[in-house]
Amino acid sequence: MAVDRKQLIIQAATKSFSLFGYKATTMEQVAKIANVGKGTIYTFFKNKEELFDEIITALIREMKIEAEQVLSPDLSLQENLHLALYRILEYRLEHQLTIKLFQEGKEMGTTAVIEMTNKMEREIISYIGEKVKTLGIDKGEIEPCDPELTAFIMLKLYISLIFDWERQHAPLSKSEIAELMERYVFKGLIKS
Repeated sequence: MAVDRKQLIIQAATKSFSLFGYKATTMEQVAKIANVGKGTIYTFFKNKEELFDEIITALIREMKIEAEQVLSPDLSLQENLHLALYRILEYRLEHQLTIKLFQEGKEMGTTAVIEMTNKMEREIISYIGEKVKTLGIDKGEIEPCDPELTAFIMLKLYISLIFDWERQHAPLSKSEIAELMERYVFKGLIKS
């Protein structure tokens, strides 16, 4: 029964954070949505920050699972990294919570939200960096490089191509983004 209540609280908090943002969500709201007493929340979580961290940690885990599902040993390193990054960013766009958090972080600069979105970014970079190492460097497909820095560059380029480009241009297709990544990251611009 205790596990069910904890899950109810997590679901209620996720709903509240998604609708109202981190700053506007209160433990009273979460208790009301979960249909539990406010004290019940404190039997599982010390405070709103701990509850928020639990939700973000689960979200990061889900993103990694989504990325793993698109990887295939039959595909090249470039194709696998493209599919993984694209899926992670699609996942972020599909979930109201991440949309609300990134919006709140930009518009309000809420410290806890910025910390959590930074945590999310670090985890994505770590995940992609590990794939660069195991699928690329260790297999000799790419020159030895700093996997974390490479993952950082790739993530930032993907974010720019998917989100920033669309502010003033028509959206790029998945295949166009893959071509651009191939050209700018994997092949470079210099003719050999």
